[in-house]
Amino acid sequence: MRVVGVQTLRRTLHWRNLFVCCAAFFVSNLVPTSAAHTTERIAPLSVAEIAPGVFVHFGAIALMSQENDGAIANVGFVVGNQSVAVIDTGGSVREGRALLAAVRMHTKLPIRYVINTHMHPDHVFGNAAFMAEGAVFVGHKNLPQALATHGRYYVANFRAAMGAALMAEVKIIAPTEVVTDTRDLDLGGRRLTLKAWPTAHSDNDLTVFDRDTGTLFAGDLLFVRHVPVLDGSLVGWLKDLSSLAQIPARLVVPGHGPLVRTWPQGLSDEKRYLERLASDIRIMIKHGVPLAEAVKTAGASEKDRWRLFDAYNARNATAAFAELEWE
Repeated sequence: MRVVGVQTLRRTLHWRNLFVCCAAFFVSNLVPTSAAHTTERIAPLSVAEIAPGVFVHFGAIALMSQENDGAIANVGFVVGNQSVAVIDTGGSVREGRALLAAVRMHTKLPIRYVINTHMHPDHVFGNAAFMAEGAVFVGHKNLPQALATHGRYYVANFRAAMGAALMAEVKIIAPTEVVTDTRDLDLGGRRLTLKAWPTAHSDNDLTVFDRDTGTLFAGDLLFVRHVPVLDGSLVGWLKDLSSLAQIPARLVVPGHGPLVRTWPQGLSDEKRYLERLASDIRIMIKHGVPLAEAVKTAGASEKDRWRLFDAYNARNATAAFAELEWE
């Protein structure tokens, strides 16, 4: 048997304990970004009660960025007698958690539904914040395929603008229940009517109408001040606006921009822009103007009426040209 001196033993124990302490310190500080965010205290998102039991956060009219947490879309929730429905969750899990905190400031009722009005990141990147609530995710019948097709690209693309830390927890969560035409959701003493629309702003637009208060969540079928963004069909969008105008709404929450209190007059600016874009593109196609030139001037007369015009109009014109070229 080997005999070890007392001093040698003490030195051995000292270095072993030091190693253990250092290792413990290293492990405790090597926390993944997502775990760090999970325990982070998030301030509730600011919301306005626009009608009894109907709460909305109006997002910034801006591009998604690390500075604004991707909080550029209008998101909200409706409180019934038995449960809550959340309508869109925002552009990051951080915003989603802030929205969840806002819900909990106003009610302890269970969140039964999370409704996504369409596929775009500023409306769905906050979904993961609600997974632990046991809510049913609801969307247009085309939303699962749209997210499967574009979701991975969205996550990769927005990592640069939003930063890896803010994007670390984002998960693409498809709806587990879909709407093919219309469907009512019962929150207890309050029913929401969901409608799946033909291809317009996107191919998976869904609206939510609270008949009790006459509040319509129009999603991105309606833009106010923020220039409309075309990711579906220009012809289809103009057609859908006629049907949208028939909804007997008293208050309308657009996907972007301030609350609309006069309806259907609140559609007029968007309709004018889309009609102008279509008219300009058709004239240019008729006269043989190539796409590269058409996108520079199509819709230009609308420039001073909209925010973020330079960020989106050329893209809208490109999509419109591709659609209308084959009329």
